[in-house]
Amino acid sequence: MDNIIRVEGLRKIYGSTIAVDDISFDVHEGEIFGMVGPNGAGKTTTIECLEGLRKPDKGTLRVLGIDPRSESQTLRECTGMQLQQSNLPDRMKVWEALDLYASFYPKAADWNVLISQLGLEEKRNTAFAKLSGGQKQRLFIALALLPQPKLIFLDELTTGLDPQARHAIWELVRQVQSKGTTVMLTTHFMEEAERLCDRVAILDHGRIVALDTPEGLVRNLGVEERIVFTIRSALPAGFSEALSGETRVEVQGERVVVHGKNGRQTPLVSEVVNLLGAQGIQFSDLRTEQPTLEDVFLNLTGREMRE
Repeated sequence: MDNIIRVEGLRKIYGSTIAVDDISFDVHEGEIFGMVGPNGAGKTTTIECLEGLRKPDKGTLRVLGIDPRSESQTLRECTGMQLQQSNLPDRMKVWEALDLYASFYPKAADWNVLISQLGLEEKRNTAFAKLSGGQKQRLFIALALLPQPKLIFLDELTTGLDPQARHAIWELVRQVQSKGTTVMLTTHFMEEAERLCDRVAILDHGRIVALDTPEGLVRNLGVEERIVFTIRSALPAGFSEALSGETRVEVQGERVVVHGKNGRQTPLVSEVVNLLGAQGIQFSDLRTEQPTLEDVFLNLTGREMRE
């Protein structure tokens, strides 16, 4: 599998702050690669170094075989970029923005086709300031697709969008990938990374603390699964001890939560149901809560608020 991006020992420092601390990774051709992390983890700095917008203090970078530091103009002609702080003049119309940006590229895509593909046909004469958040993001994706890129960078693409708009943008990203374009994105929405990304790098304090598929991260880090149910009487003594393996039982009034590690020989839900039946415990509303990428993220980066 070809590598579209190769990063070796990337380091970037601002004064006394180490924004990116000696990270290395590859992005494979055709995949959606995500970087997630708390605020200040180094996601945007990393992607801006790859885009040629910032010069790293140390490390080797190759994007489509190009060094972003010395060939940034060449890189911009063959990659698409949607920046975290993207903006346009308030009065600029949708078609005007696309027509202007198309003039920057020697082999630009037909922006009339992009308007149609991204559901902006009815907004082609609308001023930027009057677009909704989702419509603005669709426009920025259209602008990023103008150079007909092999690689597109998306930085915090759905921040500030409502759930409906976010899901619509996710579908657009999948469509971009389906046409052979490699996508690298940063996000702080774990659901977004879990649904979209083929592989995810979790950053914390400028370092990569985990890198795998979303499924692999959940499986390999041993995050707990949970069995939740309701009972009307107290659990009998010895219920917790009767469960095998590493389990923890939490009683919250009538609500009981059984925590257990993944990878057990006997599924936790089967063991809990069998034990409830054997001990004659009446229960209701039983459900399983499988671990998610958010559980992994919190396990690795902590739960304290970051600014």
